[in-house]
Amino acid sequence: MTITEATAVVTDEELVERYGSPLYVYDLDRVVAARDALRAALPEQFTLFYSLKANPHPGLVRALGEGDGACRAEVCSTGELASALEAGHGADRILYSGPGKTAEEISVALTAGVRTFSVESLGDLRRLGAQAVLHGTTADALIRVNSAAAAATTSIRMTGTPSQFGFDAEGLSDLLPEIRAVEGIRVVGAHFFPLSNSKDEASLIAEFQETIRGAARLEAELGTPLSLLDIGGGFAAPYSVPGSRPVYGNLRAALEQTLDEHFPRWRQGVPEIACESGRYLVGDSGRLLTTVTNVKQSRGRTFAILDAGINTLGGMAGLGRLLPLSVEPKAGRQDGDGEPAEETVVSLAGPLCTPGDLLSRSARMPLPRPGDVIAVPNVGAYGPTASLLLFLGRPAPAEILLRAGEVTSASRLISSRAEIDTGVQ
Repeated sequence: MTITEATAVVTDEELVERYGSPLYVYDLDRVVAARDALRAALPEQFTLFYSLKANPHPGLVRALGEGDGACRAEVCSTGELASALEAGHGADRILYSGPGKTAEEISVALTAGVRTFSVESLGDLRRLGAQAVLHGTTADALIRVNSAAAAATTSIRMTGTPSQFGFDAEGLSDLLPEIRAVEGIRVVGAHFFPLSNSKDEASLIAEFQETIRGAARLEAELGTPLSLLDIGGGFAAPYSVPGSRPVYGNLRAALEQTLDEHFPRWRQGVPEIACESGRYLVGDSGRLLTTVTNVKQSRGRTFAILDAGINTLGGMAGLGRLLPLSVEPKAGRQDGDGEPAEETVVSLAGPLCTPGDLLSRSARMPLPRPGDVIAVPNVGAYGPTASLLLFLGRPAPAEILLRAGEVTSASRLISSRAEIDTGVQ
């Protein structure tokens, strides 16, 4: 299978021969195109955060932080923080979030220069404040809110239920005296993230509108203007199947109208309005190249055994909530007359010693042969770092970056075991 005509310089087979298999290929031009498309769908005054959980590869993070429309970085671990800093993002523009921030990682972030944190609970806020005091500084806190109401009934719900994420909206006013009493903290805004991977634009708009109304109520309760309001994300993208990013043609006008109603000074930056996105920005930039090692028949089913499995792609799908895996490879080889080869139903299995290592139970494709290279599209998000990389100790896939069709970087994640100093003589 070959790279798409627009960027073709070498075939996928040649890339595999050069860099090995399995192999992730990321197109930086598509990353920038996705960022520009999302920028065009949002009001021009918006700040846009890139959520590194989707893909922390420093090359992608760097591309998103450069040029017109540059994204800021949103991280939720010291590892993601290191990637953002390596990619050139200023620590003072990074948002640190997550429900399980320890004193140690808060200290690392503060030492690096991070000053803006999303806080999920009173305990989280107090832990941040204590570390800020120890570092002789003040941390800016966004109160993350677990809204009681929900507008969308589809997609992955992040709020509206008991959750580790955020302060329950209905009890927040009672906690305000305790929140204000925390030393080392300046409450500067609010953070909402009600859903992920919205199924349609109408649901996304409705959720954002409910979020904005909730933020206005929170501002009234706080009795002070919000400086920064992060209304979250929910932007969708196809995963491991052919398809295109959604086009959000009505989003900008709907957001502007709702913000004009509830935050009449938002166009002047009071408050600064932010969105965040992961999969939409990088999802369609990546494809996974994997090689067929064996083909076998078992009780009427055809199995193609690949050198990539759930250790390489979609291991988190087994959790039952994130990205159910059903790989659909790009259309492949031709027959001897140059016509597309007849398709059949094939189960795509990985190399691991577990029956759960299936990328697809019923992929329709030309009958594969050992040595064939199969391309899985739209896996720039939730690829290697969202998979079971260490399971059975197989090497991580190589990852290459393309710009204008040319390879600009090749790397591989390496895991190793290091001894911990126990202090015992």
